[in-house]
Amino acid sequence: MEITGPMLDRFDEILTPEALAFVAALQREFGARRLELLDARQARQAELSAGGLLDFLPETKEIREADWQVAAPAPGLEDRRVEITGPVDKKMTVNALNSGAKVWLADFEDANSPLWENCVAGHLNLRDALDRTIDFETGGKSYALRPDAELATVVVRPRGWHLDEKHAQVDRQPVSGSLFDFALYFFHCAQRQIDKGRGPYFYLPKIESHLEARLWNDVFTRAQELLGIPYGTIRATVLIETYPAAFEMEEILYELRDHSAGLNAGRWDYLFSVIKKFRTRGREFLLPERNAVTMTAPFMRAYTELLVRTCHKRGAHAIGGMAAFIPSRRDPEVNAVALEKVRADKTRESNDGFDGSWVAHPDLVPVCREVFDGVLGSRPNQLDRLREDVSVSAAELLAVSETPGEITEAGLRNNVDVALRYLAAWMGGLGAAAIHNLMEDAATAEISRSQIWQWIHNDITLADTGAQVTKELVERIISEELAKIAQEPGYDEKLFGQATELFKEVALDDDFAEFLTLPAYAQMP
Repeated sequence: MEITGPMLDRFDEILTPEALAFVAALQREFGARRLELLDARQARQAELSAGGLLDFLPETKEIREADWQVAAPAPGLEDRRVEITGPVDKKMTVNALNSGAKVWLADFEDANSPLWENCVAGHLNLRDALDRTIDFETGGKSYALRPDAELATVVVRPRGWHLDEKHAQVDRQPVSGSLFDFALYFFHCAQRQIDKGRGPYFYLPKIESHLEARLWNDVFTRAQELLGIPYGTIRATVLIETYPAAFEMEEILYELRDHSAGLNAGRWDYLFSVIKKFRTRGREFLLPERNAVTMTAPFMRAYTELLVRTCHKRGAHAIGGMAAFIPSRRDPEVNAVALEKVRADKTRESNDGFDGSWVAHPDLVPVCREVFDGVLGSRPNQLDRLREDVSVSAAELLAVSETPGEITEAGLRNNVDVALRYLAAWMGGLGAAAIHNLMEDAATAEISRSQIWQWIHNDITLADTGAQVTKELVERIISEELAKIAQEPGYDEKLFGQATELFKEVALDDDFAEFLTLPAYAQMP
């Protein structure tokens, strides 16, 4: 195994020979299967582009009709009424653990810019937090962990199967980013978590089929064997954030059943996946501008209702989606609007039967907790709400065309503005960026650029101006929005130059890039 990234201060504590041997063992055993499954994604995409549709799988009907349950909730995961998400930098680690949330999603994926320094330092921060050696001071402010009993349960999200870690190679091939992130955390922190009465827990992103969940389950089983950790200690929550996965929820739970901690409604990536999977299929799968698509859209209601029904039928937690609004400590009006929107969102989820939900900022933890307290009381979850009233068809999941809303120049400009700002932040090492009072991550940038690609290729006319969305119009708007951004304090000409070129590549090229993070990562040092 070869490491080509720089060995910065204390990196030798994480990238030990033993830890790297563990990474290499998993890569050698499972790397080829991962690539086969990525090829299967491409084959399915070709079928959809040629006119195919998604449906519940006939070959797994017996699993859906059989009587089975996932493992009982693991220690520290019984009550998940509010979960906070964020990258694994030092400040976020302390703030998230202290936030009052029940769970912290420690993110190596969409909220983390995968600079080598970020990825390895993130593992140091997690280990230091478990050892209670992370307290620090900066800018005249102290950051110190509360007592262990008051800290959120750590659930780590590794990168998706599609991403490599280019600074680590096994047998001259890049290591899977998923296996790299999982293996280093598991090697250093699994026993530390067990010693604290918890366990090594994970969120699994971007899964597109139950076969990809099966691969993760096999990785878990082998990892536990190699380190002598009891079978079933690992628990994983799968994000249902791709369109194909919505049709395989039960099968995904079944594959991971001894290691399952439930499913999460990853709403932003789900919208991106809807666009991506059916981008060539005309107006039947055309969404209005991003801010017009709400969780009350028929196809989104079908998706979330099915998720709760599926999870509770199998004894698994159903976790709601991200509240991306950011409260403002300086602007009472902005703060009031953010809290009102979050309250409405979490009220809908709690009434639908979700067991908990996500927020992106510590100041939103109290409102989310208050809403779920009102439904749960002293109960840890709503697993007893089986939602037997729910019956969702494939046609209802596919009813994208019933989504109300328009496509306007303001919506187009917002997509351009958000994508440029986020990509500049991402290239600069910041994976979660506060933009216009919303916490943006890679998923929302994906929606922005994929919508523009779809609008260009479907001869869309803007509702407010009557102009047709063309490459030329988008290029003009890019120049105009960039000129506005350039007048703001802290503007970085180099980063926005990189962001602009990258955005044009992923939004304006005739060929659709599967993930914008792939060409972006290729430009990273």
